[in-house]
Amino acid sequence: MADKDENKKVKTAVALGYDPNEDGAPVVIASGKGALAEKIIEQAQENKIPVHEDSKLADTLSKLEIGEMIPPELYEVVAEILVFVDAMDKIKAKDKSRR
Repeated sequence: MADKDENKKVKTAVALGYDPNEDGAPVVIASGKGALAEKIIEQAQENKIPVHEDSKLADTLSKLEIGEMIPPELYEVVAEILVFVDAMDKIKAKDKSRR
């Protein structure tokens, strides 16, 4: 994507990992823009990992280093996403048990 066209924004993707037994907060495990962002999203979809779109949050999280925990001021919004992911996992589990 060319930066010349201001109407087209370069896609940003950030992957978070969280283990409540080990991590104090979610951790950035992947981050990228443009083609790398597309690859992160593609990998998530191939591995049936739920994808949540929030360009402002992605831009903010992309400023963090890989392995860095999210800052406390983002706990609430990321917690909402984790609830979304958990709900998606439960829906998938129900679908598998019905088969």
